Amino acid sequence: MLSFFKKKAAKSEEAANGKTMKAYLTGKVIPIEEVNDGVFSAKIMGDGIAIIPENEVLTAPADGEITVVMDGSFHAVGMRLDNGVEVLLHIGVDTVGMNGEGFKPYVTVGDKVKTGDNLIGFSKSAIAAHGLRDVTMLIVTNGDECPPVKLMSGMDAVAGETVVAEMSSGQIGRAHV
Repeated sequence: MLSFFKKKAAKSEEAANGKTMKAYLTGKVIPIEEVNDGVFSAKIMGDGIAIIPENEVLTAPADGEITVVMDGSFHAVGMRLDNGVEVLLHIGVDTVGMNGEGFKPYVTVGDKVKTGDNLIGFSKSAIAAHGLRDVTMLIVTNGDECPPVKLMSGMDAVAGETVVAEMSSGQIGRAHV
């Protein structure tokens, strides 16, 4: 029984030290290549994963600072994690053209967030009504500058709970620690 508590404490410590990213939505985690979008699948912006969402609130995968909220469309948000890793969370494919319809931002640039904090609400039915897919990507945009990030897929995930990425120890020079 004591070993169970030690393992749980170790996992909490890993999250606090910026060594993991948690699921940003509840749903099926798939490899980025399966998104079937020229930009994301080809990893032009960086490596990543995607979640086919069951819920409608995008949450922070780790502690960090909001660096970008797509003004007007609200379909994507950028973060600089406390360990310096930079990520883009992009709701749906081609959703920029919805001009914010069905999206509700909960954060603004400069906000400090914790793992699991709400970032953007979205309507799966509004996205579907536009004939678009709601698959949601997490892209590591500064992968060449940061320690290796191990991305995980092929599983069902619970937002704020399931680990979807592990990051090596080490920090980037401009990290906010």
